[in-house]
Amino acid sequence: MAMVFCRGCGKEIHETAINCPQCGAPQQAVSSGPVSEKRILPAAILCFFLGFLGVHRFYVGKIGTGILQLLTVGGFGIWALVDFIMIVIGSFSDKEGRKLILWT
Repeated sequence: MAMVFCRGCGKEIHETAINCPQCGAPQQAVSSGPVSEKRILPAAILCFFLGFLGVHRFYVGKIGTGILQLLTVGGFGIWALVDFIMIVIGSFSDKEGRKLILWT
């Protein structure tokens, strides 16, 4: 049986767990993919203050699109705003497509 990461705390748990034994977070809605080691809070802070430079994308390993945001001043602000909203609602992912985690 495989191990997965808790959606709430990021600890490794068994894939059939209904709730995380450490934090109690429900696991039914967990995506089938692994969770990133990168955190939502630093990405959100970087995007809020330096989103127009694409720093949050460099943080999660998306170097190519980070350079594009740097050159276009965050897609004239629109791209950075969309990224910030995606980070806040939890649908932003790292370069390997893994969702960012709240905390460890």
